[in-house]
Amino acid sequence: MRTLLMIAAMFLPLMARAQSPLPNRVMTPGAVNPAVTAQTIDNTICVRGWTRTVRPPAHYTEPLKKAQIRSYGYEDRRPWHYEEDHLIPLDIGGSPTSPLNLWPEPHLGPEQWGSYAKDRLEARMVRLVCRHEISLHRAQSMMAENWIAAYQRFIGPALDNSRPRRWRDTWTQGR
Repeated sequence: MRTLLMIAAMFLPLMARAQSPLPNRVMTPGAVNPAVTAQTIDNTICVRGWTRTVRPPAHYTEPLKKAQIRSYGYEDRRPWHYEEDHLIPLDIGGSPTSPLNLWPEPHLGPEQWGSYAKDRLEARMVRLVCRHEISLHRAQSMMAENWIAAYQRFIGPALDNSRPRRWRDTWTQGR
């Protein structure tokens, strides 16, 4: 029993992850891009490739991610376990550079709420907004308030936090 406890103590830091898949609402309440409004969506977020024109560069997001990992008090401080993500996604008019809209979102495992599940929701939300099936403001609010509840409403109760196939292929080709 003592040996088992010693082994668990050695590996516990390796298994420690972020405490919550939702951001701290005080540190990351969300922020919007003033250029994206209900009147401008057809010329902004609904144009294929638009997010590439506003996405901040890695030399901005990587140092911010490392600083925020410390600020959030995450036990796991390995930056590759996180995506510096926009709480209100760029796809639905989130601020590209405001630290109030960026946080180190944990990837976590396939059976946990993490970045890949949120990415699936983001893709669904932009389609709903661009089809005018949900208002821009409502989509932004739902993401800022609790993206997990929005996922359950628009995708369903079955969690899928596996890395999407197209990313797995890209990931393995680059290695």
